[in-house]
Amino acid sequence: MAGKPKDKDNALQHKVQQMLDHDKDLQGYALKTNVIDGEVQVSGVVDALAEQNKLWKTLTRMSGVKRVELGLAVSTDGAIDDNAVTAEVMEELQANPKVNLRHVGAKSVDGTVFLMGRVESQEEEQEAIASASKARGVTKVVSQLKNKPGDGYDEESIEEIFHHQVNNDKEDDGLRIF
Repeated sequence: MAGKPKDKDNALQHKVQQMLDHDKDLQGYALKTNVIDGEVQVSGVVDALAEQNKLWKTLTRMSGVKRVELGLAVSTDGAIDDNAVTAEVMEELQANPKVNLRHVGAKSVDGTVFLMGRVESQEEEQEAIASASKARGVTKVVSQLKNKPGDGYDEESIEEIFHHQVNNDKEDDGLRIF
């Protein structure tokens, strides 16, 4: 009977590795998995935070998985600086019709993307976070978006908002990091 837990781990490891090797978004990364006592460990490198998040969600829903430990690095093939990350995030935001770019902006600092401005709803905020997570080079998304429906909003430039928010990061308990 002592071999049964190991057999379950081996079967789960095979199932997870098959999923990694055949998933259209993950198969090119050569991710490796190990399972110990129902804990799934995956290691390797992915290009975008969204891929890491998708993998975590998929694994936590799998039968037999007790815990997930992702040892993944979010990296790109070439050097990418904060300006390039910000530009890619803005492209992803622009491509999402559920995000109003008149009120939402982004700034990247060492791979951490700060979303700033205002949104009409929590759904719009979630869409902005998901879009930003798709950009190459993003390692974390910090939402500093304010949920303020309506047009009666004093507009600040994205740079002004960013300056205020970065200086207040340590004091603001309302930050939502993803």
